[in-house]
Amino acid sequence: MVQLHLRGCQIVGIYTEISREKSLDIAFAFNSTANRRVFFVGMGYKFQRFAPMAVVGHIIEQIQLVQKILDAGYAYESEGSVYFDVAKYNKDHHYGKLSGRNLDDVLNTTRDLDGQSEKRNPADFALWKKAQPEHIMRWPSPWSDGFPGWHAECTAMGRKYLGEHFDIHGGGMDLIFPHHECEIAQSVASQGDDMVHYWMHNNMITINGTKMGKSLGNFITLDEFFNGTHKLLTQAYTPMTIRFFILQAHYRSTVDFSNEALIASEKGLQRLIEAIDGLGKVTPASATSEGINVKELRAKCYEAMNDDLNTPIVIAQLFEGARIINNVIAGNATISAEDLKELKETFHLFCFDIMGLKEEKGSSDSRENAYGKVVDMLLEQRMKAKANKDWATSDEIRNTLTALGFEIKDTKDGFEWRLNK
Repeated sequence: MVQLHLRGCQIVGIYTEISREKSLDIAFAFNSTANRRVFFVGMGYKFQRFAPMAVVGHIIEQIQLVQKILDAGYAYESEGSVYFDVAKYNKDHHYGKLSGRNLDDVLNTTRDLDGQSEKRNPADFALWKKAQPEHIMRWPSPWSDGFPGWHAECTAMGRKYLGEHFDIHGGGMDLIFPHHECEIAQSVASQGDDMVHYWMHNNMITINGTKMGKSLGNFITLDEFFNGTHKLLTQAYTPMTIRFFILQAHYRSTVDFSNEALIASEKGLQRLIEAIDGLGKVTPASATSEGINVKELRAKCYEAMNDDLNTPIVIAQLFEGARIINNVIAGNATISAEDLKELKETFHLFCFDIMGLKEEKGSSDSRENAYGKVVDMLLEQRMKAKANKDWATSDEIRNTLTALGFEIKDTKDGFEWRLNK
């Protein structure tokens, strides 16, 4: 079971596909907004069971959580608000075990926020806040008309939908402290032990080396990526390009969006998909050429995925597989029927099933097919010219197509071509 935050969707998208491959049942819970649902659909993520969670629809559960912590003696009421007693909790447990902090560190970095005078200790955090007269969001509670503290929602709703113990909690590295640290304290204080078995934190997104933010004017929405309408974008990018770009970096490393990087990912994905398409053109031989080890390639993909979902290494191995395919098609190597079957299975499993990549087709397919037939006809004329030793005509056709952006490759069976973007 996984609790899902938007920035951790890369982790969870892969995790769910691995679970499917192992026939495991998996449930997800996430803070629900329309934009997040659009994100999951647009990026092609599929989940077996959703638990969309609207915070305002779970006030009762959050009030019950606060009461349990009060009953356990790890919270106190002050002027209509309820605060978590960090010092008392820290005597029995370790507040800061996720972030590696101790209580002295926390006290030295505590900000002077509204309501500090109500606290016994500056590090104490609000479980329930009494609403000021002008505050719009307010609900009745045993302590005051008010609203839950920031950290209460995940603990209360995670418990409701996933139970007292679940496997993975995702989120950005910026949430490790204080948000996730406080969630751990709340769960231990209210039920006696940790709710979450594993915490998986993804790193931040930057744009051209600068942190993404609306105030900086570099915040780009998915619609803007897909339509190319943001001022920082030179073109539109498909959902699969964005997905492939994200997967090329480990989820715990920074992802820096730039047009140059996105265009490189677009071309890289195109090369990978073309190689996979080329699998259907391969004629198996009686034996596989020396130096080609498909079983080892597949094993390395598994090894990388088991190493903290190391997708960049998986992609590197898939490009090695693409090199093998291209060499076989060009007649520079051979592959047996058994190894060809395993190579197809490896690409299907890791490229399509686990990483969720797919070939994207636009509405202009019929027109592109017509253009393709014209190019095929020209290259067939070139083959005839070569057979007749009419090198001038052969070179003219090749040079003209190359100047138009086509890449021509001669093979043992004839030719291949593609249009470079």
